[in-house]
Amino acid sequence: MISKSIVALAAALPLAAFADPADTTDSTVEVRGHYDNGVGTSGAASQGAVTAELIANRPALRAGELLEFVPGVIVTQHSGDGKANQYFLRGFNLDHGTDFATFVDGIPVNMRTHAHGQGYTDLNFLIPELVDRINYKKGPYYADEGDFASAGAAHMTLANKLKENTASVTVGQNQYIRSVLTGSTPLGAGSLVYGVELGHNNGPWVEPEAFHKSLGVLRYSQGASDDQFSVTGMFYKGAWHASNQIPLRAVQGGELDPYGALDASDGGATSRYSVSASMRKRTSDSLLQANAYLVQSSLTLFNDFTYFLDDPVNGDQARQTEKRRMGGFDVAQTWFSHWGGLDVSNKVGVQGRYDYLSPLALHATRNQQVLRTISESKVKEGSVGAYLENTVQWREWLRTTAGLRYDRYRFDVNSNIAENSGKVSAGTTSPKFSVVLGPWAKTEFFVNYGEGFHSNDARGTTVHLTPKELEPIAPVTPLVKTRGAEIGARTEFLAGLQSSVALWKLRSDSELVFSGDAGDTSPSRGSYRSGIEWNNHYIANSWLLFDLDLAYSRGHYTEHDEAGDHIPGAIGKVASFGATVMDLGPWSGAFQMRYFGPRPLIEDNSKRSATTAIAYARVGYKFNRRWSAQLDAFNLFDRKVSDVDYYYASRLPGEPAEGVDDIHYHPAERRSFRLTVKATF
Repeated sequence: MISKSIVALAAALPLAAFADPADTTDSTVEVRGHYDNGVGTSGAASQGAVTAELIANRPALRAGELLEFVPGVIVTQHSGDGKANQYFLRGFNLDHGTDFATFVDGIPVNMRTHAHGQGYTDLNFLIPELVDRINYKKGPYYADEGDFASAGAAHMTLANKLKENTASVTVGQNQYIRSVLTGSTPLGAGSLVYGVELGHNNGPWVEPEAFHKSLGVLRYSQGASDDQFSVTGMFYKGAWHASNQIPLRAVQGGELDPYGALDASDGGATSRYSVSASMRKRTSDSLLQANAYLVQSSLTLFNDFTYFLDDPVNGDQARQTEKRRMGGFDVAQTWFSHWGGLDVSNKVGVQGRYDYLSPLALHATRNQQVLRTISESKVKEGSVGAYLENTVQWREWLRTTAGLRYDRYRFDVNSNIAENSGKVSAGTTSPKFSVVLGPWAKTEFFVNYGEGFHSNDARGTTVHLTPKELEPIAPVTPLVKTRGAEIGARTEFLAGLQSSVALWKLRSDSELVFSGDAGDTSPSRGSYRSGIEWNNHYIANSWLLFDLDLAYSRGHYTEHDEAGDHIPGAIGKVASFGATVMDLGPWSGAFQMRYFGPRPLIEDNSKRSATTAIAYARVGYKFNRRWSAQLDAFNLFDRKVSDVDYYYASRLPGEPAEGVDDIHYHPAERRSFRLTVKATF
């Protein structure tokens, strides 16, 4: 992006063994400007952090593209903008978030047992101007990371105080308009941060998207970094029409515009309300961190991906809907001590989460009118995770971190299909171990190993009959185990350059997931992925920064099948190049090119996706202390490329009853421009 890129951030971050991961002073930020990825700041070459300065200096087409600040992540969309994005990383088509955990101020964004997809990660409730920092990790090497974090995790924190209050209006093509008000003000012994956003966008689609949203944030914080607490409230509502993926044959035959839709009644509506509280208290020999949250959300989606394959009369549109209440907590205590002259830290943490969904339903519809109920459930899902982590500084050049995590889940499903009701419990243990060597000549080396997991949809753990056909089916494994390892290095040997390289592998016991579109499980085999990443951040001078991220990965099933051993959608080549100009007199600017290469669409690799390369750009001008303007360009070179490609059978009117196997794709948006005028007060 320009945000739409994996936009580089070399690779590293938070917690040097005894440096405080949350204690990032202004002076540190100013030294590296947009990054906190220096030697001695992380436990792996693929760990890092992004600061608010970089987020502010690069445009985003969508809020979800904030995750492209994590090197190697690709963010796309295959439906309306109000729906969660499609994510790719480390050889995964992550769907809407499975195997990549995302948090906002300690609140998990991934929705388990979701109406549409396991781990559903919708970031439309975020106001990017309020994001202060993104801490990211890749791989299952961290004891404090649990569900969905096998490929990685990103923790976004909101600002406790803003440098300035702003009001901005952005206008663009296709009736795009966005107005934002952000600011902070002293209140009692602390500070009150606020933000409000209103937006509308039709997009380039033949059927106007009419995506309109409203969101707001109110946050009170008090205290310094060693003794602070905060309380945050957030709300979000959105609704849209969706132009979903379309069959290539209909476009090539002239029956359908590339930006058209086969079912103009597809779309959705969503809402999210949350309140959270966090505290942090540090003494000379201990650190206590705690947060708790409550979330209420709802979603209704109307999708039709196969058209007339299942129902040749009414079509295959389905209504997926859920209402959710979620609550949880995360408490961690760290002790800093000395054992026989060695610096040691010991951390103990407990995390809990409870989701109550009622109703959680799938209906067959036509033009958004319900024809019949396919499945409807009430689900209670609770989990508790506990972990221990020990870090020892054995020598100036040798540090180890060993961790052990245990998670326990309880699934309780009450289905309208009696055979699919039931209760299931499951647990898993995940050991972790990391070694950091160096630094020598401003270069350090890392060895990491860890086990992780992702939970499956609760309905899949108790299912015995397929909801549509009522045919026998076996329940899924509740918790799917993963095992990963990585070796890497980071260097600052050359002045102004942060560079890191990581060689990694990850094995998963199963690719099986619950399909919200079908209401049942999509069976699959175990998998193995491996790859290499090279991330670079170069400060040419005080006003010019360059970024270059390259990633290559391979993925295949571990059990041979005559159908083929390639994993559909497994991303291979990813590249991102960016340049940022800051405060060059009144001028500023940015350019970002992001590329992701072809992927297998079916197991035998005979069908592959197209290659996608898109550039974003920004030019900004500051008129005076109060007024500024910026012009953003998206898909700068107007490339006719895909955001997403799939290969499956669908049926158009007049086609055979068994349908036609074809590529189905969602085109990237045409070149567009957005102008923002901002006032500071």
